[in-house]
Amino acid sequence: MKTFPMFLQMAGRHVVIVGAGEQAAQKARLILKTEARIVLVAPEGNAALDAELGALLRSGRAEQVSKLSVDVFRGAALVFVATGCVALDHAAHALAKEAGAVVNVVDRPALCDALTPSIVDRDPVVVAISTEGTAPVLARQIRARMEVLLEPALGELAALAGRLRPRVSQHLPPSERRFFWDWVFNGPPRQAMARGAGREAAKLVKAALTAFETAPAPGSIALVGAGPGAADLLTLRALRLLQEADVIYYDRLVDPAVLELARRDAERVFVGKEVGASAWPQARINAVIVGAARQGKRVVRLKSGDPGIFGRVGEELEAARALGIAVQIVPGVTAASAAAASLGRGLTERGATDRLMLATAACQPGDPEPDWATMLQPGTTLAIYMGVRKAPSLVEALQGAGVPMTLPVEVIGNASTPREKTLSCSLGQLPQALSDGQIENPAIILVTWAKPAAARMNAEAAA
Repeated sequence: MKTFPMFLQMAGRHVVIVGAGEQAAQKARLILKTEARIVLVAPEGNAALDAELGALLRSGRAEQVSKLSVDVFRGAALVFVATGCVALDHAAHALAKEAGAVVNVVDRPALCDALTPSIVDRDPVVVAISTEGTAPVLARQIRARMEVLLEPALGELAALAGRLRPRVSQHLPPSERRFFWDWVFNGPPRQAMARGAGREAAKLVKAALTAFETAPAPGSIALVGAGPGAADLLTLRALRLLQEADVIYYDRLVDPAVLELARRDAERVFVGKEVGASAWPQARINAVIVGAARQGKRVVRLKSGDPGIFGRVGEELEAARALGIAVQIVPGVTAASAAAASLGRGLTERGATDRLMLATAACQPGDPEPDWATMLQPGTTLAIYMGVRKAPSLVEALQGAGVPMTLPVEVIGNASTPREKTLSCSLGQLPQALSDGQIENPAIILVTWAKPAAARMNAEAAA
């Protein structure tokens, strides 16, 4: 970031605008949205004075200074220079800098301490968008989308929240405040305000506040899929829950970029199990997430991929439901889908593979090896999670069951991340190819037995 975004306090301060034409008028329009006093530097009796600026002077909303000097700029919150004359722009800039002011010179980026952003105004909600002067058209496009996203009456709801904030802070503890404001801005009050029912929205908020004061908000648990790694593969619901969470329990495969999207003051607790270590057995994880929810906290249990696919979601659901704690599952992009996308292919193909099998090689200790041959039949794509270390026994089992060793295999390690690695080989070559390619878990092994290939093999065998 070459520039730092910040909102300036404008009440009781003044802004100096140097210029008499349309560009100066444009800057005046911006400042009129604030409580700042406008000082217009333009020669008195200037016939070229913009009509809009003239009206501001006559109404008393702005005052006029006819001569440039250092004193004009002293104590200004901000200075806009918009004369359109190169020499005059430079002269005004020099005087303003001598006075210690922050200056924006229109259409002269080299002379700008501050850049004017595109603004979405829902006072007191204000969104400022800047591309640091590199792409003004893009900034306007983003602004247009934000204008659609933020309903016109949103500022009224924010103003109501501001008036009630002292009461909320006085009567509700911090954890319950977050529940309350989440309901205000995501629930019926916002819906009512959006359709123009301001009084209804206010009644809903005040009634709910009274209820919150007398009955503490319950905790909750969300089992959230973090996806295969890339932060931009998160679902919108997952992102919202991360930004609302009081505490986040995450495993070792969750990319740090995903955690960066969480609310800054949310507690983050690592509960991942490294290979060969058991510092966080499942029973302990169950206990801590349930314990946090019972304290009234909004808990996010962040799991890589999709929590419902080899994510032990059943055990954590059971622990929450046994104590009557509200729990929800938020699906994520599973690693097999991300792996196929990285390869630029689908997991199924009409006329070739009409069955998809998802299997894990990381079974519970003491369990027998999966029956790989039953899973891999003609017309199947077999996606094996965490199977790198089991590749030799996998190939041996399939070969013993008569599965052709010429079947195509693709392996994707750390799919969708900067550490991604891929390789292609035949099934018989898989163990050696993994060793040569230095691919480790987490990885997806895709074995494809397409129908046409199976038909050819049968025809050759019959001949």
